[in-house]
Amino acid sequence: MIQAGIIGGAGYTAGELIRLLLVHSKVEINFVFSTSSAGKKLSAIHQDLVGSTDQVFTDTIHTDVDILFLCLGHGNSKAFLEKTTFSSATKIIDLSNDFRLSQDAVFQGKHFVYGLPELNTTAIQSAQYIANPGCFATAIQLAILPLAANGLVKDAIHVNAVTGATGAGTALSATTHFTWRVDNFSHYKAFNHQHLGEIHQSVDALQENLKSVIHFIPNRGNFSRGIFATLYTKYNGTLDDAKTLFKTYYKDAEFTIISDDNIHLKQVVNTNKCLLQLEVHDGKLLITSVIDNLLKGASGQAVHNMNLMYGFEAHLGLQLKANYF
Repeated sequence: MIQAGIIGGAGYTAGELIRLLLVHSKVEINFVFSTSSAGKKLSAIHQDLVGSTDQVFTDTIHTDVDILFLCLGHGNSKAFLEKTTFSSATKIIDLSNDFRLSQDAVFQGKHFVYGLPELNTTAIQSAQYIANPGCFATAIQLAILPLAANGLVKDAIHVNAVTGATGAGTALSATTHFTWRVDNFSHYKAFNHQHLGEIHQSVDALQENLKSVIHFIPNRGNFSRGIFATLYTKYNGTLDDAKTLFKTYYKDAEFTIISDDNIHLKQVVNTNKCLLQLEVHDGKLLITSVIDNLLKGASGQAVHNMNLMYGFEAHLGLQLKANYF
C-alpha cells in the first residue's frame, strides 16, 4: 500500500481527496496535517466522513511518505517546502497555483510537471512532482486543446464561465455568505483571472507561433459546486468536422467525453468527468464544457495524476456516479 500524506487537510479539496483515497485500493492515508484541527477526527470537519474513518488530524509530519498532496492556499506551498524537507523518493502533487507556470516549475531542484492528463500523460507518468491545474483552467483548456493541436485557433476565444461557491474555499468572505450568494449572480476578475496564465501556456505550446487571445469572464453562481463554461471562436468547418476533431483528440482520454446532446452540471457533479458539447453557428464554434470544480478541477484530477505516476488503472478510486436527482 502506498503511504499518502495530506498537508492542509481542513479545506474543501482536502476533504474530497480524503474521501477518494479512503476507497482507493492501493493507497493508505498515513497522515492528514492541519495545525488548526490537530487532534480532531477528520469527520469533525469533513462531516460526510462520519462512519467512514476514525482517523484524526495531526500536527506531526512524516517526511518519508510515498506521496504527498499539498492542499494549501495559493502561495503557501513554496513557503511550506522551503521549511520542510521530504525523502528524495517522495512524490509530490501540489493543488495550488505555485508551480503551474513554466517560470515557477523548477523549485529547489524539483521540476514540477503540469498535471493536465489530457495534455501531458507521458510526462506525468514519469514525473516525481506535479502541479495540479486550476479548476477554471481545466474546464477551459479541455475545450480549446483539440483546436490548438490542429492549428485551428485563428481568432480570439471568448469565454464565459460560472463556478459554484466551493470554488472560493472554506474561508468566509463578503461574497461567500449564504445570504449574499443565494438568489444572486455576479462576475469577478474579468479578463485577468489568475488561471489565464496556465491556459495560455498550454494552448500556445500546442499551436506553433500562436499568441492566443482569450477573453475570459468568470462568474459566481448561486450553487455549491461545478463549473459551466461556454466558449466561442471563429471556425470554418462543419459541426461534423468539429466532432470528429474533438473525438479523435480525446479518443484515449478516460474522463473527457464529447456529448452529442446538450449538457448540464448535474451530469458531472460528484464525478471526475469533463463533458464537452459542440455547436456551429454562422462561422463560429460554440463549445460548452462542464466539470465538478472540486473533483475534475482539483482532487479527482490529483488522484488521476497519482494513478498515472504509479501505473495504476486511471479510474482507480474515481469510479463515481453523478448526483443526477
